[in-house]
Amino acid sequence: MRYGWARAAAAPILALALAACGDRTDAPDEAAAENLRAAEFFLASNARAKDVSVLPSGVQYKVLTSGPSGGARPDSNDLVRVDYEGSLTDGTVFDSSFERGQPAVFTTEDGIPGLSVVEGWRDALQAMRVGDEWIVYLPPSKGYGAEGQGEIPPNSVLVFRLKLLDMDSIPGGTTATETANG
Repeated sequence: MRYGWARAAAAPILALALAACGDRTDAPDEAAAENLRAAEFFLASNARAKDVSVLPSGVQYKVLTSGPSGGARPDSNDLVRVDYEGSLTDGTVFDSSFERGQPAVFTTEDGIPGLSVVEGWRDALQAMRVGDEWIVYLPPSKGYGAEGQGEIPPNSVLVFRLKLLDMDSIPGGTTATETANG
């Protein structure tokens, strides 16, 4: 592997199993349904906001900083190093590598024990270039869905500030677009 940072950062690989933010808790169906209605309203309104773009998956984003044009984008098995902060739409922060002072390192490939991230992260990161910093809005179906996770209520929109710091290309991955198109 070309990057020494990958070996050094592999240990805290994920306080991110992205939010081993606690144990799953089941909320009453009524609260989950209300959260879903609120999420749908938020996302519909947010999609119309200035500078907000929507990926084919429904993940929304706003570019804060653009990396160099023509830079590489990670695919499904590339190793990435990111700084992030996750919050709810009310501003409640549930996880932050910025606060820990330790970027997260992982692949965006699904199903790797200890390295898995929510689906919306895969969609967003595969659209980003190294150096990009975005605010990303994940619909519940691209986050923790009707189950929620720890302190994250069921059917919550997740808001992430993602900064793609670096990547190590590993041959053989697929892009989010290739996956969506079969």
